[in-house]
Amino acid sequence: MTRIIDSHCHIYPDRIAQRAVEAVDRFYGGLPARPMDGTAGTLLSSGRRAGISRFVVHSVATAPSQVENINHFIAETMERSRGAFIGLGALHPDAEDVRRDAAQIAALGLRGVKIHPDFQRFEMDSPKAFRLFEACAEFGLPVLVHTGDFRYDYSNPERTARVLKALPELRMIGAHLGGWSVWDRAEKLLAGFENLTVDTSSSFRWLGRDRSAEMIRAFGADRVMFGTDYPMWSQTWELDFLRSLGLDGEEEEKILWKNCAGMYRISFDSEEEKADARGQ
Repeated sequence: MTRIIDSHCHIYPDRIAQRAVEAVDRFYGGLPARPMDGTAGTLLSSGRRAGISRFVVHSVATAPSQVENINHFIAETMERSRGAFIGLGALHPDAEDVRRDAAQIAALGLRGVKIHPDFQRFEMDSPKAFRLFEACAEFGLPVLVHTGDFRYDYSNPERTARVLKALPELRMIGAHLGGWSVWDRAEKLLAGFENLTVDTSSSFRWLGRDRSAEMIRAFGADRVMFGTDYPMWSQTWELDFLRSLGLDGEEEEKILWKNCAGMYRISFDSEEEKADARGQ
């Protein structure tokens, strides 16, 4: 099986997936392509057709009351996937006890945390956000953060830089090459932080080939992970685009799986992979 990890996949319970995907589509004012349905089953089937073997899955808690249910859903879905899914937990900065929630994420075997300051409506360098980040650092949980949006000022590069500078022990993944729609500022302000890795999700269609390659080289292939933002885009298209950028084989290997495997302790020795190798 090809070693490719999609580091950025949103999934939802089947009964609410359509509504959740429609809400995301509305948030961005209508996406230029029709999203997939947001279910775990479609992610696995469409991703495998593209040649992807592992998927980092998560969902965002838009209210504190959603945290526990989301984390159990992600953990149970990961368990049923036979090694294909690696789960990230949800946190909300307004929860009664964020540290307790982070401890539960670690106890469930989830490998990190996903937050979206723009959906969740909090400034990522606010005191309550720092409490969240400090809890994640305490329990060794990398944090995947939606970063950047020209319409808002919750997660833009200036705020991201303040967090990274204040908490060097925190491992952060800045989605969308560090700053969706504000990429020039992200490159200028964030490329020098060693505690920041970025993913490629929801970036290529706006940046084009030359600028995408420049952004990847600005952060360095050691600090970039491939991600598709499922259910938003075609995984095959995203992979083909990455492979068209003129990166060398070592750079592609780091971006496609090595960096993500190191970040989230991902093994390629699952029972599923052994079965595939035997042709079962």
